[in-house]
Amino acid sequence: MDDGTTLWDEFKKGVITENALLKLMVGLCSALAVSNRVENGVFMGVAATFVLVCSNVLISLIRKHIPDQIRIPIYIVIIASFVTIVDLVMKAYVPAVYERLGVWIPLIVVNCMILARAEGYASKNKVAYAAVDGLGIGVGYTLVLLVMGFVRELLGTGKILLFDRTIVSLGSFNPPLIFVMFPGAFLVFGLMIALLNRYETRKKQ
Repeated sequence: MDDGTTLWDEFKKGVITENALLKLMVGLCSALAVSNRVENGVFMGVAATFVLVCSNVLISLIRKHIPDQIRIPIYIVIIASFVTIVDLVMKAYVPAVYERLGVWIPLIVVNCMILARAEGYASKNKVAYAAVDGLGIGVGYTLVLLVMGFVRELLGTGKILLFDRTIVSLGSFNPPLIFVMFPGAFLVFGLMIALLNRYETRKKQ
């Protein structure tokens, strides 16, 4: 970057001002589908962040050698390679989580959040900035998944489970199951957008 932007500025941009879910509205399908549990959000977020950082770095490294006419297929092959690594590792070491996440892990390949960073940023910037951009976008994505997962799991099941251990419990609370279903995902996500917009409006005033 030649505009004076620091690596820290780039990281904050990915987490806050260009948050993939709350600002750019990309990668929503997987986020809404897997955010019914905190544990799902952790693993999906880490998987996406790994793919983002690794693919951004590799694409930035070889960006000057990629023919413009076939750049998108090359980006997809690179992204798919890292997704395959994630898929195999999760299947081997966390099979229960892998089974819950199901098709959403392989579908990281076509997640527009990752392809957009490859095309719009990594292919135009130096390696360090591309890596930090991927990390910032990934952390921002993960944080939103964690918040959504916490709210949906707590209100939908009455407790928070991590590795089969109860972390938080509402005791005799009778949970409305809608929160762990798709309508609950839209409800919680919409509320997050509304709260963010309200905060930004008040900040401007």
